[in-house]
Amino acid sequence: MAQSGSSPVQRFTNRGLFPDPRQADADGLLAYGGDLYPQRLLAAYAQGIFPWPGGEDWPILWYSPDPRMVLVPTDLHISHSLRKTLQKRPFEVRFDTAFAQVIRACATVPRPQQPGTWITAEMIEAYCLLHELGFAHSAEAWADGALVGGLYGVSLGAAFFGESMFAWRPDASKVAFVHLVQTLNAWHFHCVDCQTYSDHLARFGAVLWRRERFLQALAKALLEPTRRGQWRGPDGGSYGEALVNLSATESNSDLS
Repeated sequence: MAQSGSSPVQRFTNRGLFPDPRQADADGLLAYGGDLYPQRLLAAYAQGIFPWPGGEDWPILWYSPDPRMVLVPTDLHISHSLRKTLQKRPFEVRFDTAFAQVIRACATVPRPQQPGTWITAEMIEAYCLLHELGFAHSAEAWADGALVGGLYGVSLGAAFFGESMFAWRPDASKVAFVHLVQTLNAWHFHCVDCQTYSDHLARFGAVLWRRERFLQALAKALLEPTRRGQWRGPDGGSYGEALVNLSATESNSDLS
């Protein structure tokens, strides 16, 4: 057992179950060790826990932060400038056609105050397997036949757990994210877990919830069936249909 802050952090073994997420320390660190097998990852997400390796030679760290950054799909906020970009249709948005490319691209994105990526080779292999099993998904922005932005995450019940995003062209990941959240809203998803605070996600309407509120909302979301397998948008998921939905909801949105 290791000590972090004022709370003990438990070593996670293959024989053990995850500790109660409420036992996480002040930084959200709950446990370390274990593996990234699909059963382990799915059990973690179902309990409001996610892995965050520190590097190739570090043990896996398991987090459940308090507070938690959450976006309710019906609360999606689209800025005036991004709305203008969406209306120009600069990208083709696809789901689940290049998952491995998306996660590898996310691994190349420099992170503030981090010397390298947290998306290790082990993480890439684990999430690609989750994708093959139908639990991990990508939203992708394409231009001129090339992948130029996107994001990936995990879906269980009516909850989507966002992991990382990248953009090689301005607004590419933002357009993919808006398309994804609007599709999740059409599918009646309850929440998008954004994990920790960022100004970027706050601009989209994500807010901080206390851990207990998040865990209660997650338990309710998990009562819904999991939309497993390759994803498509509403009625086939064309980009044009997403823009129709956007236009229909603009009058009810707080857009600035």
